Amino acid sequence: MAKTDDISDRILRELQRNGRISNLDLAERVGLSPSACLRRVQELERSGVIAGYRAVLSPAARGIGFVAYIGVGLGEHTKAAQNGFEKAVARAPEVVECHNVTGTIEYILRVECADLASYKTFHTDVLGTLPHVTAITSYVVMDSPKDLRA
Repeated sequence: MAKTDDISDRILRELQRNGRISNLDLAERVGLSPSACLRRVQELERSGVIAGYRAVLSPAARGIGFVAYIGVGLGEHTKAAQNGFEKAVARAPEVVECHNVTGTIEYILRVECADLASYKTFHTDVLGTLPHVTAITSYVVMDSPKDLRA
């Protein structure tokens, strides 16, 4: 694990807010010269602290009006059951995140659909047909007052 100092932490916070910020503006915000700032960013990238950059998409502009987190329990706790489940959700475009977790369930999914009807179809025709799935609990997102992914 790469260690960061206060300046690197400030660089990372600024890049999380705006990954397209110019090096000049970033340097000014963190109190470095542009060349020193660029070297820091390149080192953070090289060391893997910065794993990549991405575009943040507008759900509404993409026709996404329904978001839910789903807890999924499996009836079998084998590697084959996990692999089968993971391959199935990898093929489902509605699943934008899949996390294998500890506790009373095996997975937490983030699902994005156009509306409740399309979520019902996903719930019934995709999750409901997977072998080994024994529990599905849906948590519908009503608002996201803090979301650092955006």
